[in-house]
Amino acid sequence: RLLRHEPNPGRFVRTVERLVGGLTRAYGRALRATLRVRWLIVLVGLAVAGASVLLFNGMKRELAPVEDRATVVAIFSAPDGASIDYSYRYAQEIERLALSIPEADRVFVVTGSPTVTQGIGFFRLIDWGERDRKVPQIIAELQPKLLGIPGVQAFAVAPASLGQSPRARPVNLVVLSSESYEDIQETLRPLMAELQDDARFQGVDTDLRLNKPELKLRIDRDRAADAGVAVDAIGRALETALGGRQVTRFKRDNEQYDVIVQFAASNRNTPQDISKIFVRGRGDTMMPLSALVRVDEGVSARELNHFGQRRAVTITANLAPGASLGEAVDVLEDLARKHLKPGYAIDYDGQTREFKQSSSTLLITFALALCFIYLVLAAQFESFVDPLIIMFTVPLSMTGALALLQWTGGTLNVYSQIGLITLVGLITKHGILIVEFANQLRDQGQAVLPATIEAARLRLRPILMTTGAMVLGAVPLALATGAGAESRVQIGMVIVGGMTFGTLLTLFVLPTVYTLLTRPRHLLPDHAATSHTGAVAQPGSARMPHTPGAT
Repeated sequence: RLLRHEPNPGRFVRTVERLVGGLTRAYGRALRATLRVRWLIVLVGLAVAGASVLLFNGMKRELAPVEDRATVVAIFSAPDGASIDYSYRYAQEIERLALSIPEADRVFVVTGSPTVTQGIGFFRLIDWGERDRKVPQIIAELQPKLLGIPGVQAFAVAPASLGQSPRARPVNLVVLSSESYEDIQETLRPLMAELQDDARFQGVDTDLRLNKPELKLRIDRDRAADAGVAVDAIGRALETALGGRQVTRFKRDNEQYDVIVQFAASNRNTPQDISKIFVRGRGDTMMPLSALVRVDEGVSARELNHFGQRRAVTITANLAPGASLGEAVDVLEDLARKHLKPGYAIDYDGQTREFKQSSSTLLITFALALCFIYLVLAAQFESFVDPLIIMFTVPLSMTGALALLQWTGGTLNVYSQIGLITLVGLITKHGILIVEFANQLRDQGQAVLPATIEAARLRLRPILMTTGAMVLGAVPLALATGAGAESRVQIGMVIVGGMTFGTLLTLFVLPTVYTLLTRPRHLLPDHAATSHTGAVAQPGSARMPHTPGAT
């Protein structure tokens, strides 16, 4: 019923038909005019295609856009050696700051995770429709307040868009070397200083910290032997008094309890408390441990990490508002070349590693998509030239997609890359319609120029219908709001800009390229009799210059 021909269409249908008919006639006249200056149109097409390269190189790059998930994560760390009470005191201050945000709904702060000196907080915001500010704006307000807290290093981040750990920071540079950790720290000192002075980085930190308080107990073995105290007895005494030792269990009311012997917390806080520990010597004499050992205070590394079986130091940082991960990676690589000595190497971890991998595979994926489409078209048209003519529309659409993406503040990320690859298949459909129909008209004996004009004019309506359907279908993505809208907008902008701009240029550039590159066709048997007399005359063909090689 929907596809049934209506002999008496309504006013709306007649109006649309008149508009489309007028547009088709105007397009035919414009195409005839452009085909008189074909090389100028080719130059315009090449210039637009070259602009896509400039836009691609000038785009900001990142793994994924920061999404508004109505959650802010605050990560803080206290000085090495701080107690859990110290960390908890500052965690309460961070909690008060979070509750002062008007958009805050619930706040949950954990102290001592994953270590005593570290913690994490989750700030849940009210619904998207009930607030005017987005997560990045709230973080921009909260970050200076967190940096102003003395005693801890705290910063706020948005949860990663692709499901990484909430502790994951966007910038992760791994420095590899075989030198000692002390030498690595000295080598990285000027690099860290420049990163901290760079406004594009926030909260620059490293996992190499050679400042953790440490006590070294040196046993006087001669004195211990004279006193009849074994070395292992000294070790057990220290373990029991400071770390605790389970000595037995007992049951009460069907419940089993462990009995742990340990000094009270107030008696094991300072190095001087070691003098309160006694060990049993010869003749059951109780001797103070301070008479048998010497306590030396010093510092050591909090942790010593390896990456790829080499000593490794990881430098992490957050990105300032407006900075992209691609810019950060370029800065890191420049600083590495400037400061790292021979024998050092760099690698990436976390989001930075995923970004590098996705960036390196984009060109390969794009090239494979073009190659696959070319092979399919070559098999369909039984020609190696026609697919090249059709695929000339791809860089035209890329210019429109990248231009709109950059104008709206978008970036090159996994979502916009998906949109670009999808655009390759969508835009080539226009070329298929024009080239296929032009080939059919030429097989019937028409010359190249009249056949090209007629094919483009007759295929205008399905081309506009395809473009309209795709653009209107992508508009909701481009104008999306709410949860995850930042990612959907990227895909929508690419499709809207690429299809709109690419279609406009395809209607003029592709027919021009077709008339210049197409090869002679074999006439169908029914029209072979006319091949010796030339092409069949078409309206307007007498005014068009004849293309060499046309049948």
